[in-house]
Amino acid sequence: MGGAVEAGGCVSAPARRLAGLDPGTRLYSIGDIHGRADLLADLHARILADAASGPLDRVVVYLGDYVDRGPASRQTIELLTGSALPGFRAVHLRGNHEELMLAFIADAQDAERWLFNGGEATLKSYGVDPAQPSADGDPYRGLHRALLRRLPRSHLDFLRGLKDSHVEGGYLFAHAGLRPGLPLDRQSRRDLLWIREPFLDSLDDFGAVVVHGHTVSARPEVRSNRIGIDTGAYATGRLTCLVLEQATRRFLVTEGKPQ
Repeated sequence: MGGAVEAGGCVSAPARRLAGLDPGTRLYSIGDIHGRADLLADLHARILADAASGPLDRVVVYLGDYVDRGPASRQTIELLTGSALPGFRAVHLRGNHEELMLAFIADAQDAERWLFNGGEATLKSYGVDPAQPSADGDPYRGLHRALLRRLPRSHLDFLRGLKDSHVEGGYLFAHAGLRPGLPLDRQSRRDLLWIREPFLDSLDDFGAVVVHGHTVSARPEVRSNRIGIDTGAYATGRLTCLVLEQATRRFLVTEGKPQ
């Protein structure tokens, strides 16, 4: 199910620049997963098959939002911390949902925003019942203690070690996007993880084509200055991977069952 899709089949606009990668490099960038470990495993298999005849320098960039909403956040992180893609350089970016989860891990009183944005599904994946009463009458503190008891140290280290952005050739990767008018070294973490407008409608040349997730679209969006690849995997069953090699672009897309 699923397969390769050429950029011409996506929501697109005329390209202003021809970004590229060094010869001998093929890069795979995966959009927002949101607890759909089944789709991630499927996409990993497709990537391995696609890369079998490719160059030796193989890179995979994950754009963040690995947790929340979908049913298998724990299993997703387990896949990401394992060796599903041997021989690849792996770059894991931070999404706004990882930021929300880490805020709760640091302070139980930061629970409400995380739970409202899908954190209950993540708790359930770690065996924590969000409806379970707390012994001391503080429901958030009880959930906090329960999660910390069940969260593997390797998962916590993974969450804390995520990057905010990555540059490879003529592409810049960030979970949400960039603030127009600011160079990369002046971008705030909040914008890199949360921005929608004014980034999405901007015609600015950011100095590189920005590859991002965060904002859901039915199909990948290819614009002159950005490529958006969040296709709502947790609800649609479509997890999208952008494949870049020299000046070419194409897509691998799963066709799993909607949640």
